[in-house]
Amino acid sequence: MEPFTKLTAIACPFDEINVDTNQLCPTRFNKLPVGDPYLQKVMFHDQRFTRDGERRNTDFVFNREPYTKAQIIVADRNWGIGSSRESAVYAMAAFGIKSVIAVSFGDIHYGNLMKNGLCPVRLSQQACQNLRGQLFDNRGATITVDLKEMKVIAPDGTEFEFDMHPLKRRCLLEGRDDIALTTQYMDNIKTFEAKHHSDKPFMKVQEPE
Repeated sequence: MEPFTKLTAIACPFDEINVDTNQLCPTRFNKLPVGDPYLQKVMFHDQRFTRDGERRNTDFVFNREPYTKAQIIVADRNWGIGSSRESAVYAMAAFGIKSVIAVSFGDIHYGNLMKNGLCPVRLSQQACQNLRGQLFDNRGATITVDLKEMKVIAPDGTEFEFDMHPLKRRCLLEGRDDIALTTQYMDNIKTFEAKHHSDKPFMKVQEPE
């Protein structure tokens, strides 16, 4: 996955609480593979389009300029609750979203965002309200999410600090998913396996003849 270090981009204010993963990716799209062109339509599909995807709801925020180009969402609380479906993150990434700022996240969704290179940021209720207020007042304004410095910079220059687990932060900065992180330690793993098989040969799995 691509490293996430620092992003300055158009941010979309989204006031709705308890946004669940079925809104982000309706069930019927769960099996679309990564890279499928239709994934660009899937995020909030049933609010953005008619069920067949043929007509747009021009009143929905992500169908209105400049938010068709938003890369950051500033949400409220409980973003990504409900089903654990990773396809919700695939849909967000296909739309172009790279970071979500919210008061709180569904736990599994929070992890899925990170494993796909999107940066979830937890800020206080007051900070999120402040950011959304500025974005409503300044349509198309940009926000900076700086993972190296662990801060969000508002349109008016106000800085909000945030926390993240050090290992998760490192994986985002280096662009490593769980598999890439594990392969860093292949030499150590092979050394351990060799010693283990030497010390306990009776436990070694026999290869079929």
